[in-house]
Amino acid sequence: MKPYILSLLAGVLIGVVYYAIGVQSPAPPIIALMGLLGMLAGEQILPLARRMLSGDKPRAAWREARCGQHMFGSLPGAQVSKAAAKDQPAS
Repeated sequence: MKPYILSLLAGVLIGVVYYAIGVQSPAPPIIALMGLLGMLAGEQILPLARRMLSGDKPRAAWREARCGQHMFGSLPGAQVSKAAAKDQPAS
């Protein structure tokens, strides 16, 4: 969670600097974010298509190509749940 907070704070700081010097951000935020999402999705099309052409079903191809991890990264709290799983005794 710390990297997300630091990233947000860095963005706020840059926004304050932009306002102070009287410039606007280089791109409207929604358009920039949609472009980034498109780039991430585009990077996954070929690996996903390759796996599907080799006979994998879409869900299996998505998982095996690790598309979700690449596009969405580790969600906040993922490290905590992994650490908790390690601390659990094996049954």
